[in-house]
Amino acid sequence: MTSPTQTPAHPCQGCGASVAFAPGTALLRCPYCGLEQQIAAPAARIREHSYDAFLSAKPRVQALARNRFSCPGCGARTESDALSRACQFCGTPLVADLANDSQIAPEAVLPFALDRGGARQALRGWVKTRWFAPNRLKKVTEAETMKSTYLPHWTFDAQTASDYTGQRGEHYYVTTTHTDANGNKQTRRERRTRWYPASGQVRRGFDDVLVGATGQVPGERLKALQPWPLEQALPFDARYVAGHHSLRYDTEPQAGLEQAKQVMAEVIQGDCRRDIGGDVQRVHTVDTHYSQVTFKLVLLPVWIGSYLFGGKTYQVLINGANGEVQGDRPYSAVKIAMAVLAALAVVAAAGCWIYLENRA
Repeated sequence: MTSPTQTPAHPCQGCGASVAFAPGTALLRCPYCGLEQQIAAPAARIREHSYDAFLSAKPRVQALARNRFSCPGCGARTESDALSRACQFCGTPLVADLANDSQIAPEAVLPFALDRGGARQALRGWVKTRWFAPNRLKKVTEAETMKSTYLPHWTFDAQTASDYTGQRGEHYYVTTTHTDANGNKQTRRERRTRWYPASGQVRRGFDDVLVGATGQVPGERLKALQPWPLEQALPFDARYVAGHHSLRYDTEPQAGLEQAKQVMAEVIQGDCRRDIGGDVQRVHTVDTHYSQVTFKLVLLPVWIGSYLFGGKTYQVLINGANGEVQGDRPYSAVKIAMAVLAALAVVAAAGCWIYLENRA
């Protein structure tokens, strides 16, 4: 673990302390003397990297920050200029990570737009709608448990050509006659479908198919934080992650591409159905060829908090770009019981009122 006396990776030009990126700005700000330093507009551009070249050559690697941490509880591995005390994913005290395994360098970063105050405000609004959550959930908005963390994501581009087979269904109507229970003949129109064989090819280009590159956050939770304004992402500059945490990816590009193909497959399925036409469609087989596949690693901003309740850790995530909140929460048995008793009291009061009205 880095010593507090070690030279900061991003020193303040005034007092020499470590500075941090100020969310929603293009500034590095010193938390001690308040001096601000402008981050110059990036001269580089965001590049896509050939997937085929990645498989055949050693990629460019880079450490994101001076300090590395490993969580003995959930296994999360993070990097930061700060001296972290507890894991933002499960609350377990962190230990120094001495492994010397630099990862693929990020190509882009979406800087934090939401500061700690904005994250708290978003969380308070979310907490107010959790009617049966325990009071301890509210403490997450009060304590310094929220940590600004960049989560790794892969994006994939590809050109696809998909050969499909299936069937096109066309509706038609016939008039049928039947006898009802009283012996009377009744007629009615029934819809039926004629099926015809169908086959063809559809083509589509995909741009920035987003895939989470970490198993520390459930995939469904990451998807729920979308959409991300990827058009606002900037070429990676270590100054944008200064003073914040960066989670190291544990999903390799090969596995990420397979997940991206699943996302693409859903879109291609829709393309096949539109190409088949008719009233209804059946898609039997789809054989997709991928070409010009490129990818990059992008860091996305998330405020992460965790709290312990009933021996279980619960996690809350806030999109650091737009304030969208997603999280786990327990249910308070006391609050639910009180709500049930209140409902029963209302029913009982209504019953008494009706009884007295009838007596009168």
